[in-house]
Amino acid sequence: MFPLFWLAPGGSLLALLYALVLSLRTRRFDEGTELMRQIAQAVREGARAYLRRQYLIVGLFFAAFFVLLLILALSDILPRFVPFIFVTGGFFSALSGFIGMTQATNSSARTANAARTSLNSALRIAFGAGGVMGFVVVGLSLFDLSFWFFILNMVYRSLPMNERLLVITQTIVCYGMGASFQALFARVGGGIFTKAADVGADLVGKVEADIPEDDPRNPATIADNVGDNVGDVAGMGADLYESYVGSIVAAMALAFAAGLGIRGVLLPLAIAAAGVVSSIIGTFLVRTREEASQRALLFAIRKGIWSASILMALLSAVIVQHFFPDNFNFYWPVLVGLVCGVFIGLSTEYFTSDNYGPTRRIAHASKTGPATVILEGLSVGMLSTVAPVIAVVCAILAGYFLPGGATHPSHGLFGVAIAAVGMLSTLGITLATDAYGPVADNAGGNAEMAGLPANVRERTDALDAIGNTTAATGKGFAIGSAALTVLALIAAYRSQILLHFGELTLSITDPKIIAGLFIGAMMPFAFCSQTIKAVGRTAALIVLEVRRQFKEITGLLEGKARPDYAAAVNLCTVAAQKEMVLPSLMAILVPIIIGVLLGPHGVIGLLIGALVSGFAVALMMASSGGAWDNAKKYIEKGEFGGKGSPEHKAAVVGDTVGDPFKDTAGPSLNILIKLMSTVSIVFVGFILRFVLFK
Repeated sequence: MFPLFWLAPGGSLLALLYALVLSLRTRRFDEGTELMRQIAQAVREGARAYLRRQYLIVGLFFAAFFVLLLILALSDILPRFVPFIFVTGGFFSALSGFIGMTQATNSSARTANAARTSLNSALRIAFGAGGVMGFVVVGLSLFDLSFWFFILNMVYRSLPMNERLLVITQTIVCYGMGASFQALFARVGGGIFTKAADVGADLVGKVEADIPEDDPRNPATIADNVGDNVGDVAGMGADLYESYVGSIVAAMALAFAAGLGIRGVLLPLAIAAAGVVSSIIGTFLVRTREEASQRALLFAIRKGIWSASILMALLSAVIVQHFFPDNFNFYWPVLVGLVCGVFIGLSTEYFTSDNYGPTRRIAHASKTGPATVILEGLSVGMLSTVAPVIAVVCAILAGYFLPGGATHPSHGLFGVAIAAVGMLSTLGITLATDAYGPVADNAGGNAEMAGLPANVRERTDALDAIGNTTAATGKGFAIGSAALTVLALIAAYRSQILLHFGELTLSITDPKIIAGLFIGAMMPFAFCSQTIKAVGRTAALIVLEVRRQFKEITGLLEGKARPDYAAAVNLCTVAAQKEMVLPSLMAILVPIIIGVLLGPHGVIGLLIGALVSGFAVALMMASSGGAWDNAKKYIEKGEFGGKGSPEHKAAVVGDTVGDPFKDTAGPSLNILIKLMSTVSIVFVGFILRFVLFK
């Protein structure tokens, strides 16, 4: 085995060990009072019940798809290990989400209890819980990719190196499809659950009954807290697992296509391993003083991310110099990806944090009612797309031309792919800042339901407000990396076509490409329509259930009776599982149908159209949703009337519109466009054999 290969399993082991250390450190803290423990246990049980049901349903789809892939492999349309690598991709994606969710549900009460004495202690516990999610995702990704590279290299060791790398890269690309498959179900199902519970709880509790958020009298509060974990932790973990894996496997495939040999194929894995070291060091710098402002809290988190990025820039320079001593130009795309990721984070922060004008203008619009809140939020979301799109365009151009794409196009395409790897290389700490938000949100709910002093809720709300901003930043980061990854996957798809055809002529006037472009541009809108309607239908059921309990349970609103929390949790669980199926199947079936009808030209048009449209729509939804949420929290801090005022109720309406934007439809789009790309690559042989109109 090649000595350079061992960097990846070494990075995997380091990430998993650090996640274990963070988990054990968190468990040393106390969960607080008996009531706080009971609330945390109810959330844990609800989250586990949801995931058990989801994994059962998704497992049935995986079994059916495994059989289909096995038939194609036995027919020599696919490499023989594809069905098995597909299953492990989905399994480890699900496992990372489950571990992260377990850690989050074990940490929320501890965070609330720590907030009784110190803001910094609460931040450290919540951030540590997020760190477990981040480093488990990175560690399991590198472990499984390393495992399969090792196995495939051993199985095909009798082949010449070039043929061996061809089979290895063709097989490993299919790993991304398994991860994407699981991520889409997790993100869509979890997103429907969490936002339906959140919207239903807010509309009846805050607007109709005029009771505080997370009030224990509200039957949907436990469902809301469960949703934070199954959607924003388990779903998000599976989402970013898929993003991370997708960028690496695309870069490996394009390294082979560029003729860069074993060093080029292993370079993405080595860069990812260096990112583990950088991220671990960055986590030690995330701390703040007591009673810090939101600006100070943001800086504390930024300090960790920036430090990790700077260290990563230095380590990647050493790695590229070692891998390619005669071509250091492959370093520049890595640096470009890092810079682009930081820039997207800053841009998203500007549009979603209440430290800046855009979110404050939404809060100001609440003076004239919900309509102006929604209009202002939509305009903020649309404007927020400009800077990230320009940043990604610059990254694409720099990633292509700096490694010599003008004279060697294959080197340029590999440069774009390695830029995506660079952007996601510090995922360990980036995901930690994203995943800590739901822990802080649950901690606030626990504090409210347990009747803790007002200053505890103030501290958890401060952490939660930052969590909204870092979550929006994480979503922008994910979709930005997805744009680069999908471009690389489209190039990998083209390489697969060339292996079969020997040539592929592309023309913008080709009616098949144009047809594919139109259908691809439509896909994100059709997908978002399905997911947002699913949230609306499920939220309506929650609204009716909460109203029923308020009406039928004597003394509930007076605090003399206990609501039936389990009924709301079960209702959300059943509805979310049912609603997630149709939008998830769209991403899997449409590329195959278009391929059979229009051939590879139509598929390339489909993927490009979905990439361009989905990128902009996802950015808009993430920023507008985050801004609406933080505008509501800005009012709750005492601006424009405070909690219970007409301005606050108007902002709550904006927040309920933004919830499915930022946590269901928007973040699912980056999985949609990547899953469509990987499905296209996996089924290219099938499409070429059965295309109707050649």
